[in-house]
Amino acid sequence: MSQDQITDLLKKPKTIAVVGLSKEPEKDSYKVSAYLQQQGYRIIPVNPFADMVLGEKSYKSLLDIPLETQKTIDVVDIFRRSEDVPPIVEQAIQLKGKFGKPSAVWMQLGIVNQQAAEEARKAGVIVIMDKCLMIEHHRLLNL
Repeated sequence: MSQDQITDLLKKPKTIAVVGLSKEPEKDSYKVSAYLQQQGYRIIPVNPFADMVLGEKSYKSLLDIPLETQKTIDVVDIFRRSEDVPPIVEQAIQLKGKFGKPSAVWMQLGIVNQQAAEEARKAGVIVIMDKCLMIEHHRLLNL
């Protein structure tokens, strides 16, 4: 994606489901999510081992999020190993089929899964891989 496309994507979403969001403040997923929350985004934690993160109820998977909330997810931000990505992307595709959202799947720095990316693109989901959402937001929108 071009910088302009990423900038447009970052301006539009209001709700980001963060898969792999840790409850530990020293972890990157926590720091990135806290930053995004401070920028006005709603964060929905997806972590089967946490009840609450950053003041928000955490869910076991994207499909465990209540339907009314699933409808609002604009971006699925993934903090999981590359090999763990396919089922997460499949769930995002299911949500896209039901609600027309999320518009994008964002794989954080070091996370690349070409097969999952291709499946998402076929379903009309924008894919960003190996980029930090916080770094891109800060670089492109906080100039």
